[in-house]
Amino acid sequence: MPKRAEATIREWLQEIDVEIGGVRPWDITVHHPDFFDRVLAKGSLGLGESYMDGWWDCDALDELIARALTAKLDERLRDWRRALLAMQSVLINLQSRSRAWEVGRAHYDLGSDFFAAMLGQTMAYSCGYWANAATLDEAQEAKLDLICRKLGLKPGMRLLDVGCGWGSLMRFAAERYGVTCVGITISQDQARFGQEQCRDLPVTFVLADYREFDPAAYGGPFDRVASVGMFEHVGVRNYPAFFRAVRRALKADGLFLLHTIGKRKPGRGVDPWIEKYIFPNGELPALSDIARAAEPLFVIEDVHNFGADYDKTLMAWYERFEAAWPRFAARYGKRFYRMWRYYLLVCAGTFRARDSQLWQIVLAPEGVSGGYCRVA
Repeated sequence: MPKRAEATIREWLQEIDVEIGGVRPWDITVHHPDFFDRVLAKGSLGLGESYMDGWWDCDALDELIARALTAKLDERLRDWRRALLAMQSVLINLQSRSRAWEVGRAHYDLGSDFFAAMLGQTMAYSCGYWANAATLDEAQEAKLDLICRKLGLKPGMRLLDVGCGWGSLMRFAAERYGVTCVGITISQDQARFGQEQCRDLPVTFVLADYREFDPAAYGGPFDRVASVGMFEHVGVRNYPAFFRAVRRALKADGLFLLHTIGKRKPGRGVDPWIEKYIFPNGELPALSDIARAAEPLFVIEDVHNFGADYDKTLMAWYERFEAAWPRFAARYGKRFYRMWRYYLLVCAGTFRARDSQLWQIVLAPEGVSGGYCRVA
């Protein structure tokens, strides 16, 4: 007779048509007898760490996770670590000025060559826009162009990119729309690599936390502000400070576009495995969290959810990661490979299940006179 933990997990998996030892891509193979106890005891963290340790395998992790989340199996795990992280986020500012630099060192400074191999020509590390795209590069260019059109960029304007990454948006805006750009990042590697890539363009990288950035020192206030894939690192208790910083940097008749991953329901806490291994101190917003912090300073003109496109983006990144891995295997090692594979495929599964969202939100300090015209 299987032990209680094994019997419980087998029963849950049966509900979503997943077999242990099956031959379909979403079935799992268990290699270690303590796998079941570890998952029940440690929840999400135990599931991810046991995968990193080689205790189990699944060819289509993305589909496994999508099935599990659609059936809300995650809600049956009593994950005290998630509750502890939620409590910590209430008692401690996990995204304070001193902590803000941790994710840069732990994640974004892994190596620009590694990210370039995974992300493609644009080096855009955020959701692509696949409405009329057939390839990753096409989807990322479509996303960058969508942002520029939503902001109404015109030659001679000045754009501030808060959390600019390797400069994909700034490079695109400078080349295609004749815009002068300033970007702030907390990653030394991103700033170095991005400045080299943009050396012949009117683009400036600033190594700074958004709370420390002085717009006046760089020609502000700006005509437009964008923040793409950075808000996930701000933390709910810092949202008012974030929007105040954006408002200080933006002209009264300007526009701000916020592009961020989000969650379906408000509430504190994050996935313990993602927080520990991928994005330290991260926290996803609910739409209501964003509105509550933004409304005292901005009119919310437009909200666009294309979260389903993140599934396609992550799967495209995964394909490029797998193809490039032989070049990086000696540098990072097998455990990193399993960690990164798990990260990309599990995240794809969360978007496929529509458990995670992707919003582009356009905001204006005083509202757009006559109304904002939606761009698609």
